[in-house]
Amino acid sequence: MEKQPHVDTRHLPEIVVGGTDHARLTSLANAAFDTVPDTAEELLSELERARVVADEAVPRDVVRMGSLVEFESAGDRKRVMLVFPPEADIAAGKVSVLTPVGAALIGLAKGQSIAWTARDGTSHALTIRSVEQPH
Repeated sequence: MEKQPHVDTRHLPEIVVGGTDHARLTSLANAAFDTVPDTAEELLSELERARVVADEAVPRDVVRMGSLVEFESAGDRKRVMLVFPPEADIAAGKVSVLTPVGAALIGLAKGQSIAWTARDGTSHALTIRSVEQPH
């Protein structure tokens, strides 16, 4: 029997994901189980609880792949672009969706907050301050 992660869904914000991103990210997470199992599992659990809508119905203030996101965490503001793993470049502010913070960002809207756990086991919280969509 597979161990299920304990997720308290009562305290998780509602997230919205477009159908194309949902399909691509589900495949990506399933393929990543051998290399980053914890993050793959976290991304899959986020995708499972997401409200999936048509790509054009995703609100403009919701984080999707390619979005420029400004968020606040522990008093620091960060501005990053959420990208697929091959495009990731921390120095350029491009965060992979297959990182703990990247998996936490997907589907959140401006003003929403979520708790996430870093690879070293420390807990963090972040709040979305702004979202810009790619052109």
